[in-house]
This record gives sequence, C-alpha cells and structure tokens, in this order.
Amino acid sequence: MNSQVGDRTDSDDALPYYDSGSTHWGLWIVMVVAMLVFFGILAWAVVSIIRQRAAHAVGGTTPPSNASSDPVRILDQRLARGEIDVDEYARRRDILKGNGPATGSQ
Repeated sequence: MNSQVGDRTDSDDALPYYDSGSTHWGLWIVMVVAMLVFFGILAWAVVSIIRQRAAHAVGGTTPPSNASSDPVRILDQRLARGEIDVDEYARRRDILKGNGPATGSQ
C-alpha cells in the first residue's frame, strides 16, 4: 500500500520556485552590490550635509563688508607672523593704498 502521496517529502512542495534547493548566486551578488551602493550614497550624503553645515557655521559665505581692506589685512597678518619686515610692510601698504610707486625696485 505504498502511495505516491506518502513517498513525497514536505520539502518537495515547500519552495517550488527555488529549483529544488539550488541557490542563485548571481542574484545574491547583485543584492550585496546594490546594498553597498545604497549605504555608500547614504554615507556620502550625511557627510556632505555635515560638512556644509560646518562650513556655514564657521566662516559663512558672506563676502567681507570692505573688500578693499582685505589686502591690507593680509599684509598686517604677514607682518605679525614675521614673514616681512617693517620696511617691506610700509612699502607694500603704500602701494596698496595708492600712495607709492606702481613699480618698486628691490
């Protein structure tokens, strides 16, 4: 009294679309690559937003109120750091303010 129904196992009908238990490695690779791309884009977006907010908080993007004083301010900083001496500072400041010769001899 052996019937066909009794000889079948439960796993035969459980997942008929998985080709008798064999795996599709190509689909797994595509899923892993897609997941890595998704999380990479997500991480890039988070880092970009954080950097953008930090840049706005620190320096901002507003131009200086008096753009003509920027070269003099840089010259002041160079003197303070000791990159130039007082004579060089005075000569360059006079040129920047229009009081000195356009071409100087060194």
